[in-house]
Amino acid sequence: MKDKPAKGQALTAASFMNAQSAITGLRGRDLVSTLRSLGRHSLLHPLHTARHALSLGSQLGRVLMGDTLHQPNPRDSRFSDPTWSLNPFYRRGLQAYLSWQKEVRTWIDDSGLPDDDRARAHFVFTLLNDALSPTNSLLNPLALKELFNSGGTSLFKGLGHLLDDLRHNDGLPRQVTREAFEVGKTVATTPGAVVFRNELLELIQYKPMSEKQYAKPLLIVPPQINKYYIFDLSPGNSFVQYALKNGLQVFTISWRNPDPRHREWGLSTYVQALEEALNVCRAITGAREVNLMGACAGGLTMAALQGVLQAKRQLRRVASATYLVSLLDSEIDSPATLFADEQALEAAKRRSYQHGVLDGRDMARVFAWMRPNDLIWNYFVNNYLLGKAPPAFDVLYWNNDNTRLPAALHGDLLDFFKHNPLTHAGGLEVCGTPIDLSKVTVDSFSVAGINDHITPWDAVYRSTLLLGGERRFILSNAGHVQSILNPPGNPKASYVENSRLSSDPRAWYYDAKHVEGSWWPQWLDCIQARSGTQRETLTALGNANYPTLDPAPGTYVLVR
Repeated sequence: MKDKPAKGQALTAASFMNAQSAITGLRGRDLVSTLRSLGRHSLLHPLHTARHALSLGSQLGRVLMGDTLHQPNPRDSRFSDPTWSLNPFYRRGLQAYLSWQKEVRTWIDDSGLPDDDRARAHFVFTLLNDALSPTNSLLNPLALKELFNSGGTSLFKGLGHLLDDLRHNDGLPRQVTREAFEVGKTVATTPGAVVFRNELLELIQYKPMSEKQYAKPLLIVPPQINKYYIFDLSPGNSFVQYALKNGLQVFTISWRNPDPRHREWGLSTYVQALEEALNVCRAITGAREVNLMGACAGGLTMAALQGVLQAKRQLRRVASATYLVSLLDSEIDSPATLFADEQALEAAKRRSYQHGVLDGRDMARVFAWMRPNDLIWNYFVNNYLLGKAPPAFDVLYWNNDNTRLPAALHGDLLDFFKHNPLTHAGGLEVCGTPIDLSKVTVDSFSVAGINDHITPWDAVYRSTLLLGGERRFILSNAGHVQSILNPPGNPKASYVENSRLSSDPRAWYYDAKHVEGSWWPQWLDCIQARSGTQRETLTALGNANYPTLDPAPGTYVLVR
């Protein structure tokens, strides 16, 4: 429940990185500068370094004698093979690695460096320690077993995978077998049609799946950073199908994947396009109000639109607003901000304006380094050391279906993290209109993930407090994506809720109740109560003014 890792606590890269890191990027010079600072400190304080070197030497001596000094984290699956505890050679190798990790953490903690420098040092050494894990070598017992079982072919297959990734995947191991999925055939398969298209988006209307439907539709606003079909993966965890089967009329936005021609598309451009889509939903369904649902950066866009509508006294067009892992309050008290100084922010802006876009692959690399053991080294072992193909997993396929951000929107997001403008009236101006979220009185339903390192849950909680109207906040027991993909029947699903929203997230959490199961039914009850009366289902899609253009999933989602 802490933003900064406690002293002696096991550290992960995700402890130091979040959405701001992905938007800003990580510069190699900053990492090298941190290592240089540590080197200078070691030379200036040789007694401190010598004391910890002697301590490490003492531990390694005991390890050689067969002592078991440390236990790996029980949630660390890298060392789950019994060979690491039963074989004397491997047990000593693991104990030496754990001793090194512990002593490095203690060396940094006791260094007397300023807090910011210590945090940077922990981050860099966490990445190095993960890379130096004994599981990332051919001596990994799993790799040796596979080598013998395959008659040596696993080594040649792994080498082939490595060469292919060096040529076609920026040197990172692939996380998914791309050939296993195809948009429109194995993912994003819910029947529907594109009923409106402009330069920025396609609006998809889905065919109903219930005998009756509610009058007010639901419009899903996905993040511009990813493609929309996170809401429509396989049928078993398709949020779109869940809503359709429960009587909701569902529309979703599919953002265009921009290229350098679209460098001037900023937040205001996206808000204007979203307002146009909102009006199309109203025109097709005949409803005066629309329920909105936004995820991540889509939630920010949705909030900005409501601020504009409020200023124009047209907020009555919105019946309710659902925010999924969305930041409106961008103040994040974590070491990630230590690398995002003024110089880094300006350098990030220059890079994207020079290229016209922020390449989605650059963001994907930062996201991968947030959880390197899960998203890099796990596949390094599987693909290269074991010679196996990466698994066919729909979420990872979606995660690797990268999109770009236009330079202007990238700059707007950088300014959003720098200035935190929505926390005070008029701090953010969109479409020439100052925004005041406290005057947005639309009822809201917000969801965060307790294990979400991209948009930390306490920041999402504070974002909820910025809104007016009736507010409900739910904290899922999952991470960034799995908080959204949380269908009923998921045995791991649970959440905590407290109807009393205090100013302190931790006070709220302390008094919250734990509930087993998915939050989807709770959301459904809220949204159905705000969706008007039920009527006979209308099977036709679009209308005379907005005829169907292409079958779902449309054309924009296919652009790479």
